Amino acid sequence: MDSTRVTEHPTPSYERPQAGADPAEHRGALLRSPKPLGATALPAQARTGETPSSSGTSTPRGKGKEPPVNGPEHSQPAAAEPDTHRPRPAPAPEGIPPQPGAEQERAVGGQDRRIGRGLPPGRPMPMRRDGDRLRFVGAATRRIARGIDLDEIVMGLCRATVPTFSDAILVYLRDPLPVGDERPTGPVVLRLRRTDRIPEERDTEGGFLPVQVPEPEPSELTGLSELSSLTAELCEVRPGGALNEVLRGVRPVFADSPAARAALPELLGESGESVVPDGQHAILAPLRGRRRVIGAALFLRRPERLAFEADDLLVAAQLATHSALGIDKAVLYGREAYIADELQRTMLPETLPRPTGVRLASRYLPAAETARVGGDWYDAIPLPGSRVALVVGDVMGHSMTSAAIMGQLRTTAQTLAGLDLPPQEVLHHLDEQAQRLGHDRMATCLYAVYDPVSHRITIANAGHPPPVLLHLGGRAEVLRVPPGAPIGVGGVDFEAVELDAPAGATLLLYTDGLVESRLRDVWTGIEQLREKLAATAQLTGPDHPPPLEALCDEVLDMLGPGDRDDDIALLAARFDGIAPSDVAYWFLEPEDAAPGRARRLARRALDRWGLEELSDSVELLVSEVVTNAVRYASRPVTLRLLRTDVLRCEVGDDVPQLPRLRQARATDEGGRGLYLVNKLARRWGATRLSTGKVVWFELNRG
Repeated sequence: MDSTRVTEHPTPSYERPQAGADPAEHRGALLRSPKPLGATALPAQARTGETPSSSGTSTPRGKGKEPPVNGPEHSQPAAAEPDTHRPRPAPAPEGIPPQPGAEQERAVGGQDRRIGRGLPPGRPMPMRRDGDRLRFVGAATRRIARGIDLDEIVMGLCRATVPTFSDAILVYLRDPLPVGDERPTGPVVLRLRRTDRIPEERDTEGGFLPVQVPEPEPSELTGLSELSSLTAELCEVRPGGALNEVLRGVRPVFADSPAARAALPELLGESGESVVPDGQHAILAPLRGRRRVIGAALFLRRPERLAFEADDLLVAAQLATHSALGIDKAVLYGREAYIADELQRTMLPETLPRPTGVRLASRYLPAAETARVGGDWYDAIPLPGSRVALVVGDVMGHSMTSAAIMGQLRTTAQTLAGLDLPPQEVLHHLDEQAQRLGHDRMATCLYAVYDPVSHRITIANAGHPPPVLLHLGGRAEVLRVPPGAPIGVGGVDFEAVELDAPAGATLLLYTDGLVESRLRDVWTGIEQLREKLAATAQLTGPDHPPPLEALCDEVLDMLGPGDRDDDIALLAARFDGIAPSDVAYWFLEPEDAAPGRARRLARRALDRWGLEELSDSVELLVSEVVTNAVRYASRPVTLRLLRTDVLRCEVGDDVPQLPRLRQARATDEGGRGLYLVNKLARRWGATRLSTGKVVWFELNRG
């Protein structure tokens, strides 16, 4: 048989890791490393009551010598022939000093590097074999890979290395961190992101045995107990400096190397030089992402602990590489989530309008961190005739694509509302738009139009949860509206229902994230919402509705810790309405006498309302707008005056062309009507209808 062939043998029992022990975990590092052949640990003898024998094996008290139970391998003396099946350690990389030979394993000062003999009690046992290091690196990289965001990854690096690999660690990252392929401008600045060290007390949670750590000497406190206060928080990497050369070299270096001795004062500052112990008790490892160096990590050991070995440089390199790649991906993920969140928020209305006869309030909450980007939206769109369209929708899915589709559907809904289409027609056109965007672009939507003059509301639904109406007396009612199919299904007719909207009532529109979660189904959540609204209304009494903003906050309080699976859009509308005594409405035939009749009717209405001081302005503006309407209209022209916090005048005709403001020349006989309206009115506008248009203006009541 070829003597160079390496055969595999089952791992002996003393080399197998203990169950539940993770070498990278804080308490897992306190477990003792397996003993080498022929080694005897005195603390174990004292604990079991054994005494050492002359042959190197232990014998229980009161009994004769018996062979050990772990098999013949343990019964061999320490001088047995070497294990030819154990693979040879890999050669040290370039620039790393060779490891001491077997005869040099017993370190200076009486400490044994291989078995930790002579270490102070309670100190973590050193990793003695390549297998120990491999198991530690594997467990540490798994712990680092668990993190999603930047803080979790950096914390995973710290917790994985302290105290198993080092007594303390300092992590520096670039400020700001580069994202993707962007090339940062300006000097490279490193910021101390996190420090970690061996805690003074260790808990026993998880079943691991506590280890008594001796009280540190005063010299030990300097440098390890107050790392953040002794080191500089910011460090500028000078081009061509010693720190820059170490970071460009990528490979970890011992702190006592010439390059590190020159770089550490630049990294830590003048007061931080005392942090690094003498000798090979510190490793400076650059953190390199996919394309550039993004930071550095400094691993520290106390002077009385065994110094780092050459193989520990390889361990530090693995930890630095996995951490840097994780940080690089976390920054990319964070930027993508930020862009998607900002995209969604910018597509939502910054402020709500203040239409006549209705008060509005809204809330939006993003989803949990695992699915923070969604496609929920809400909107309130003023319509001609002092009406208002209330919209709430939810695009299926959680991604940047969902947010983009939400923006397109919201824009389409605003355009359709400007045409004053019926609610069912708006949903039909939204359904066609969703199909044009893609076959799998689906959403739910509820579209309602409130008329404050008639105190009625028209609602059409496309697969959305039904709205809840809170009456003035405190009764909460789930409105019965046709459920409809979601937008994007295609080939489905939508129905609209017209319901009463009494003054003082509150309509609540919401998305399914408010009422549905992993802990409850949608109908259970709707019933809980109804009960919450009724209970909140009882606090203010039957004659006073609850404040609108406070009501929205109370509704969101019904969410529990596990109820944030989806983003939430909430729109509340308080119906104040317009009393019939504050409305004046007339039909005018399209004839030359119509402007004069409009002036007389407007003057009578103002006298009845006690607004005589506005008569001159109103008569002039009404005459100009009505004159322009009857010039082109073929059907009766409508004139309506509304008295609310302002005086509003609306003139409607059957001509779809909208008037536009223009500067009349000195020789022109006309073209000054809208110029006067623009100068005298508080606000004015024109809206195209399916049957024509409405031109309106508002005046302050003084």
